[in-house]
Amino acid sequence: MSGRIFQNIVLQFKETTDTVIGVIDSEGTVIACTDLPEIGQRWPHLVQPINEAEGACTALEGKTFKALEGWGGQFDFAAFTRGEDALSSTVCSMATVALNTAKSYYEEKHDKTSFVKSILSDNILLSDIYVRAKELHVEAELNRGVFVVRRTDEKADAIPVETVQNIFPDRQTSFVLSMGEDDVVLVQQLGDNVEMSDLEKTAAQIEETLRVNGESTVVVGIGTVATHLRDLAKSYKEAQMAIEVGKVFDTEKYIISYENLGIGRLIYQLPTTLCEMFLQEVFKKNPIDALDKETLFTINKFFENNLILSETARKLFVHRNTLVYRLEKIKKLTGLDLREFDDAIIFKVALMVKKYLASRDNRMI
Repeated sequence: MSGRIFQNIVLQFKETTDTVIGVIDSEGTVIACTDLPEIGQRWPHLVQPINEAEGACTALEGKTFKALEGWGGQFDFAAFTRGEDALSSTVCSMATVALNTAKSYYEEKHDKTSFVKSILSDNILLSDIYVRAKELHVEAELNRGVFVVRRTDEKADAIPVETVQNIFPDRQTSFVLSMGEDDVVLVQQLGDNVEMSDLEKTAAQIEETLRVNGESTVVVGIGTVATHLRDLAKSYKEAQMAIEVGKVFDTEKYIISYENLGIGRLIYQLPTTLCEMFLQEVFKKNPIDALDKETLFTINKFFENNLILSETARKLFVHRNTLVYRLEKIKKLTGLDLREFDDAIIFKVALMVKKYLASRDNRMI
């Protein structure tokens, strides 16, 4: 926040009181003062005792301080007056009221959440990111996770931002905002040695909190860790893609990470014409639609059990020879022997491609 805003306020007090009034930032630097030579002075050793006062007036080194309204455990700005008597405390409290009003008005137009939203939406120039980050006291180079939260039922009401904000109340380290009609986005500050498992725990916390009657009501997409503010937009798009790809290939999952999408991510980005050509090339004898539901169920079970005949037969409650007969039948229909590793890979990819094309058709209806 610009010190000019506060300077205009404190100078107005100069006409009504002889008491020196000023403002310091979170690092203890004087950014506004009726006594102009004091601007720029640094009192970092006073930051901790002001924080410990928890918003009350506190007398320190011949001055009275009172933190302005803010979020988290550390103040952004604090007003001060010269003197430690009752009059100094009264003037400091009155100045705080006026300064809080100016701060609130400024933040409505230039708050941190709006700044982060502009980055996520790619509505800000790279050069402006650095300027605004410095002005708003947002550290540029920090590890941050981006989580997109979306209803599993597209017809359900949108998720209230406040619901997710209540899970992560510290607005110094967490930004929760609405993006579009369906998504709530959490941008969470992370530690230095963060792992994907840490992000998945945060996503699980969101998903479990929003469950109703023990059933999942949301899906949470996780982007890759953004190490700089400029990376947030990229991570946001990844989290969105994680949800979209998960809707096609991992319908039973409610926490989906972009890093773990595997081959599904590649297929999802292929042109439909190329996918159709691939299916025609693989299934020259008969189209994949020629396989009935029971045959497809057998194939999926065979894949789930790592192409092990005995284990698959046990899970299907059939004799091993019965399974061999079914696999021979599939070979005659498709020309692919699922007992051969290469053929199994081709068939698995073909099933995923078919699933992807089916999802595209449903979206066009």
